[in-house]
Amino acid sequence: VDLGERTKITAVATQGRYGSSDWLTSYLLMFSDTGHNWKQYRQEDSIGSFPGNSNADSVVQHKLQQPAIARFLRLIPLDWNPSGRIGLRLETYGCPYTSDVVSFDGGSSSGLVFRSPVPRRTSRDVVTLKFKTLRNSGTLLQAEGRDGLSLSLELERGKLTTAVSFSGLYNAVDPSTILPTTSPSEPRRLASLGSLLDDQHWHHVAVERRSSHLNLTVDKHTERVQIPTEFSHWDVEQKSLVSKRNFQGCLENLLYNGHNLIELAKNNDHQITVVGNVTFSCAELVSVAVTFTGPQSFLQLPGATASSSGGVSLGFQFRTWNKAGLLLTFDLPQQGGVVWLYLSEARLRLQIHKEGRALLELTAGAALNDGQWHSVEMNSKRGRLTVAVDKEEGGSAQTLAFLCPSFCLTLFCSGCPAEDTSHECRNPFNVFQGCMRLLTLDNQNMDLIMVQQKQLGNYSNLQIDMCGIIDRCSPSRCEHGGRCSQSWTVFHCNCSDSGYTVYEQSCEAYKHNGNTSGHFYIDVDSSGPIKPQLVYCNMTEENTWMVMQHNNTELTRLRPSPGVEQHLVHFNYSSGEEQLSVAISQSEHCEQELTYHCRKSRGPGSGRIQTYWGGAHPGSQQCACGLQGDCVDLQHYCNCDADRMEWTEDSGLLTHKESLPVWSLVLGDVQRPGSEAAYRVGPLRCRGDKNFWNAAFFDKETSYLHFPTFHGELSADISFLFKTTASSGVFLENLGIKDFIRIELSSSTQVLFSFDVGNGPLEVLVESRDPLNDNRWHRVRAERNVKEASLRLDDLPVATQEAPADGHFHLQLNSQLFIEVSASFKSGSSVSYTFKEPYELSRNSSALPSSIYSDMTLRGENISLSFRTNQSPALLLYVSSYYREYLALLVNKHGEEDATLLFEGVSLKSLLNLISVHLSIQQFNISIENRTAESSDEIHLCHISSYLFLSSSCIFHLLDFRLTSSINSLKTCYKPPFMVTSCSSSL
Repeated sequence: VDLGERTKITAVATQGRYGSSDWLTSYLLMFSDTGHNWKQYRQEDSIGSFPGNSNADSVVQHKLQQPAIARFLRLIPLDWNPSGRIGLRLETYGCPYTSDVVSFDGGSSSGLVFRSPVPRRTSRDVVTLKFKTLRNSGTLLQAEGRDGLSLSLELERGKLTTAVSFSGLYNAVDPSTILPTTSPSEPRRLASLGSLLDDQHWHHVAVERRSSHLNLTVDKHTERVQIPTEFSHWDVEQKSLVSKRNFQGCLENLLYNGHNLIELAKNNDHQITVVGNVTFSCAELVSVAVTFTGPQSFLQLPGATASSSGGVSLGFQFRTWNKAGLLLTFDLPQQGGVVWLYLSEARLRLQIHKEGRALLELTAGAALNDGQWHSVEMNSKRGRLTVAVDKEEGGSAQTLAFLCPSFCLTLFCSGCPAEDTSHECRNPFNVFQGCMRLLTLDNQNMDLIMVQQKQLGNYSNLQIDMCGIIDRCSPSRCEHGGRCSQSWTVFHCNCSDSGYTVYEQSCEAYKHNGNTSGHFYIDVDSSGPIKPQLVYCNMTEENTWMVMQHNNTELTRLRPSPGVEQHLVHFNYSSGEEQLSVAISQSEHCEQELTYHCRKSRGPGSGRIQTYWGGAHPGSQQCACGLQGDCVDLQHYCNCDADRMEWTEDSGLLTHKESLPVWSLVLGDVQRPGSEAAYRVGPLRCRGDKNFWNAAFFDKETSYLHFPTFHGELSADISFLFKTTASSGVFLENLGIKDFIRIELSSSTQVLFSFDVGNGPLEVLVESRDPLNDNRWHRVRAERNVKEASLRLDDLPVATQEAPADGHFHLQLNSQLFIEVSASFKSGSSVSYTFKEPYELSRNSSALPSSIYSDMTLRGENISLSFRTNQSPALLLYVSSYYREYLALLVNKHGEEDATLLFEGVSLKSLLNLISVHLSIQQFNISIENRTAESSDEIHLCHISSYLFLSSSCIFHLLDFRLTSSINSLKTCYKPPFMVTSCSSSL
């Protein structure tokens, strides 16, 4: 679809062919500025396909999460009505898009130079732009200040990097002064962001410089980068050079602190100087690529014919993440041999094979699976064969005239046709998955558009006129510094040196596992960003102590030093500040011993006020003896303040977490003759793990805890201990509109972890040989990320479930997190409630203590419930009265009305079509309301004194049940309390 101009597309809607059986059920959405070089639109950066229609009349609209800016729109059918054909009516939503563009030819001196007429210092600068290019390197922007400082944005191997450099010496005394030097410093790289940015599609870049950091944004990803101190005083408005060195491509909407630089350049503004070959339009080079997506992909092209030069040549470019795969193959009909050009261990190999043996093997290149474009050239002339990768010749050999003058009749790329019976194509290697472009045969370009139009060669399972490569490691989803690697379809995290999921969170956990005292790595936030720390776990005492050492725990003496009034001591801990802070906060108790021995030394010097010392209370300005009233001089609150010639000491424990750990001491009054002192600061010791022993007891089926919504869109880690005598129950659950996450004891030997992020429910199950309801502690650890979900129970083998490679991965929840909230109804189980009239209650003084006494006047009844099930039919709710009236809520059999409300045996209303396909773990929220009227045939639901019945002929979860009533004085209608009369469900 040609929209006529570049448009900001916000939504698309599809409909089948009018009055027919033709409609799409699934499709891909592509967009382009030129009608070539298409780019696939992906939701959440992963989902490629859009669901289509289920009939020819209904309209299915999809709002795009991120608007697509393009002139051309293309739909590729994936599936359609099996009883019809492809049929489509399409509507797009959006608005016109206007922009200012400029293009550069890659010359070394082309660019725009911006100079501010009034130089001034700023603490914040903002540059935003869009760019597109086919080259993977070049300078996009360089900003220079008159003080010699400069900042640049450059493309390096398809990534955007930012670097700083300066040609002056930073003056620490006067930061506004830069001392000149004879040569500029080497650029210092600050950050690298983005990937595969040389795809000839527009990419958004924003750079915000603040006094201490940069916010660098590429497309949707932002990284905060600390900048050198000297840049906080940078005069950035003196000069700004754009695209100064070797950038070939286009820039769009270049804004610098509110100035539209391209518009200023087009208007010949005096602040802008145009240098070199610059045009104010975006002329794109047409480069048709083809994507080999899977095992069934192949491209068949006609081979070479006789050449007058007596030689042949073949060339192409490719990019891939795979280490191995067949790039191309062809037969040698005159010699009866075959040529294979393939990747092995990320190197290019050429093999000539005949009669079961290899006649020739050549190797070229290395690390060719890095996702970059690599060129391949193969030449055969005068009996000599050469192979070159990226213009570097990798190997050559005599070919015994095998490839001259005509080397093949048919050329196959990537794989072979499945229906090939002529044995023209043989592939003993893996198929190639990646992109190719610029295929040439005897220096003649192969027209892949003609291939797409079936006018040249043959193909299958290809994406033509686009490169569909995706970088799954940018941004990296690997946690704890794990190294990300990838193939064409999946990515992997190497966490061998990261400590990820290896170490416990506390010494308590190690002791629970049966360990004895020793040094252990503690990971205080489990799979969070804080690195593990090495501590000593002392398990010999009644309590388990976590001991964190520093560089000076021994008794250290201070002697008089002439001219030195104070001694400043710093302590360096084996753990970082953030590690210590978290360890202290999650411990029940922490302490650190503080000791000061003195002889004619009065402690802190003049002007250093200590609010308290070890063993006293904060703010008391006392030592332990002052608190206990046993100081050597009762006029003072510390022993050392007595200033006596004999040795004494003030010692005690610091136990207030706000004062821990001790980072430094300032000690004085040791300069006088005869004054001596010694100090000791012990290691930090903590005991008790709040996260480990924060137990809760659920003594009733209705017991629960609720917490704020659990936020774990991309990754979630949950661990807990449980012990129970029940055979089933829900540990925790959090719901969204469609998404959910749940961990439950599904039977006495099974723990089930289930969730849905939009691809349908997934389950991970671990089964134990021994019963889990043995009233002993059992540990559950569940994790879900974009790659997989895992569940571990005690020391049993971990169970995993891989995530769909092309699906949703954002977990979107909006309800509260409930702990022990749901009831699980097995087949045949039910819960019933009996409602008693007030006069019955007055006669029965032995009513249940949970009964609700009420004299409310009711005008109506309201019942709300939520349920989840995978079977039908099912009876959800049944209410009956003494007057033989009843109300029932049913889930009907598939194919009928999905939910029906029955009243007095008559179907009054089909509430809604809840299910369009089949009941498969869906969630429903239903409200039923009846309001009484003043007519003689009114039904008084408030007089239902008998029975409320919840039942199931299948398995479903009753998540929430409420019975509420409204008050109205117009009618006299009593709301009786209700009580549970029987409960045979497994809760």
